[in-house]
Amino acid sequence: MSVRVRFAPSPTGWLHVGGARTALYNFLFARHHGGTFVLRIEDTDRSRSTDEAIDAIIGDMRWLGLSWDEGPGIGGPYGPYRQTERQDIYRRELERLLASGHAYECFCLPEDLEAERERAREARVSFRYSRRCRDLSPEERERFRAVNPRPAVRFRMPLEGEVVIEDAIRGTVRFDLSQLDDFVIARSDGTPTYNFAVVVDDATMGITHVIRGDDHLSNTPKQVALFRALGYEVPRYAHLSMIHGPDRRPLSKRHGATAVFEFRNQGFLPEAMVNYLALLGWSFDDRTTIFTLDELIEHFSLERVSSNPAVFDIDKLTWLNGYWIRSLALEELAERVRPFVEERYGNVDVDRDVILELVSLTQERMTRLTEFAEWTYFYFVRDEEFRISEKDASKLASPEAAQALAAARDALSRCEVWDREEIERALRGVVEETGMKVKQVFQPVRVAVTGSSVSPPLFESIALLGRERTLARLEAALRERR
Repeated sequence: MSVRVRFAPSPTGWLHVGGARTALYNFLFARHHGGTFVLRIEDTDRSRSTDEAIDAIIGDMRWLGLSWDEGPGIGGPYGPYRQTERQDIYRRELERLLASGHAYECFCLPEDLEAERERAREARVSFRYSRRCRDLSPEERERFRAVNPRPAVRFRMPLEGEVVIEDAIRGTVRFDLSQLDDFVIARSDGTPTYNFAVVVDDATMGITHVIRGDDHLSNTPKQVALFRALGYEVPRYAHLSMIHGPDRRPLSKRHGATAVFEFRNQGFLPEAMVNYLALLGWSFDDRTTIFTLDELIEHFSLERVSSNPAVFDIDKLTWLNGYWIRSLALEELAERVRPFVEERYGNVDVDRDVILELVSLTQERMTRLTEFAEWTYFYFVRDEEFRISEKDASKLASPEAAQALAAARDALSRCEVWDREEIERALRGVVEETGMKVKQVFQPVRVAVTGSSVSPPLFESIALLGRERTLARLEAALRERR
């Protein structure tokens, strides 16, 4: 049997890290088994689905490197791959269920159903539809149709027995059919509901394995019953545990960033995101942490996916990001940081060798790409916009700082050659001449020249900044004290 899996997001918002992990696991499973990875857009909720969200989800998946074999932008033999374009298929399958007696028209008006819900609330029991339309005679149906000509359609759930699934992650899971409702499969306007559409899609697209979050576990018996009623083979299920925050509650905005684009904008690499998402519930062994996408494809299996909730640890992701940043060649890292520099400072027309030198000075310490733009403020900021950070301005307030700045200005102005070695010689000479400690000289110079007490190595930074800009900033810092 050839493996066919799908990732089927609802385009009602951004791609959440939980959805991204689901997409990744489906992708890895397909690639490991030489199967097919399908991207399907579940946009039956027309009031909330948007084309912008579809484009954003597709963009995030491409950024992560999760290429699909069938789906939007590619097509395939089982298209269309957008639910709003599959209405004829749903109507055909709905007619089959009605004709076979596995579904029936429900003429209940909204106020009828609300009355049933209110009685359930008063009795303090879970609401279940009364099935009042389940066994209407032809005469009764026509009489009700005169009052409600656009009935919904419900699935005729078996009244007894059980659905048993062998979940690839959770093992044997049993559902008592007598506890399940006759759920709506088509609304009064003819549009399919989620549970019906997803079964028809999975069946007609030949999906063999459904790998998804365990928030869908309760839908599984309904879907299995639908598969059987339609005469389709039931796929194998694997339900992934939820992702929690450090407080052991489901990951949400209160924990910080949760959408893939947010991590992208914060300077995380796709290599790090994929590496980390894979580890949120799966492990190869008890010691290996670093994986390329190809290595994940080679090693991935559902048998090693845990049924326990995974905890999202931003510190671990940040550590992994630092590792992947350090693994990049300078030229590649320079390309990765450029968009963040241009977003902050505008178009950057700088000599390639200078960019590479700045990258080489910061790569070992960088944990996010955004840090490069922060640390190289001293170089990319327009001279007329250069400012010393408020938190570091106090480091220039003492008489000793003024003495150090004046001495550094004079020493650097005498440098015949403007390079790292000559700059270091000049500034260390200031330490000797003034009798000050190294920190008393270097710190105010760093703040005056770079605007912050945190910057790339001082001597190299001054060399790149150039004689004119360096001396001008030292002079400006001294003027501020007068």
